[in-house]
This record gives sequence, C-alpha cells and structure tokens, in this order.
Amino acid sequence: MSELVATLKVLSDQIRLRMLNLLLQRECCVCEVMQALDISQTRASRNLTMLYSVGLLKLRKEGLWSLYSIDWDAMDANTRDIIKAAHKAFTGDRQMEADLRQLKKALRVGVSCVNKSCNCN
Repeated sequence: MSELVATLKVLSDQIRLRMLNLLLQRECCVCEVMQALDISQTRASRNLTMLYSVGLLKLRKEGLWSLYSIDWDAMDANTRDIIKAAHKAFTGDRQMEADLRQLKKALRVGVSCVNKSCNCN
C-alpha cells in the first residue's frame, strides 16, 4: 500500500503529469523536457527524479544524454492501470496537446544547449 501512496503523491503535481504525458509519447532527455514544458533544468531534473524514484521511469545513458522513458516492466498491474487512465485523461486536454506540439520541436542538445544553465551534457 505504501508504494501506491508514494506513486499517487508523485502524480499529484501538474508538472509531473505533463512530463508523464511527454514520456508516454517517447523517450526524452532533460533538455527536451525543459524545452517542451518551458521550465528550468533544475525543475525538470528534480521532477524527473521524483517520477524515477517511485519506479515509473527508467534511465538510460547515451553519450552526453540521460534519457528517460516509461518503465512498464517495473510497474505492477495497478500502477499500469493508473498510468493508462492518466494517459486517457490527457487526450483532448489543451495543455497536454500544446506540450506534445512543443516536444516535436524540442532538440536533444549538448554543450551548445538552448538554455545556457542546462547541464544536459
């Protein structure tokens, strides 16, 4: 029960739900999340870490990038159902659709990051 409570607490934040929406579309690096949601590197990293800490995400390193994706294999059936229900609820939401449009424009960048304070590399 405590894992469920922790997961629901993490999902009770708008930014983390918006991140989840992006990650349900595809694997993303921190810079892509920053660009799509127009948030700082610190805020993106902190919130991605929270999603990761409850087992919703997996992290993969590729060169300069830390890439996050949904970790379906680590989730129990109830958590998968919660994520699928959230995904269904995102459909038709203006903010979520705007975020996905921004994600299509986002670039995976390194040392010449669009945000000079980014530590994506």
